[in-house]
Amino acid sequence: MSYELTGTIRQINDEQTFQSGFSKREFVVTTRDKYPQEIKLEFTRERCAQLDEYQPGDPVKVLFNLRGNEYNGRFYVNLQAWKIEPEGGAGAYHASAVSAPVAGASARQASFYGEEEDVPY
Repeated sequence: MSYELTGTIRQINDEQTFQSGFSKREFVVTTRDKYPQEIKLEFTRERCAQLDEYQPGDPVKVLFNLRGNEYNGRFYVNLQAWKIEPEGGAGAYHASAVSAPVAGASARQASFYGEEEDVPY
């Protein structure tokens, strides 16, 4: 299931390459909600190059998947980005933190994810 996030790039880290050959590049996007959130995402492998066109301060829309795993009895969640584009570059969308799943979302899901909360998380 794919999700999207809009906001402003706050930070872009250097690409990390591991002994196994796996590479990732992390970046942080600040949302423009009532209570802005700093959301860390990552690109992996050949998708890392997508960040070369961007710099901190750029408004963007990021499409990503949720990834979870267990290691030594601890559980981890990563937001694995697969596409980034300039905000407004692919049509209009709501500038909120995380919106409904991109494909297959019901009207009830879309309205739930699009609502603003009165209390911070």
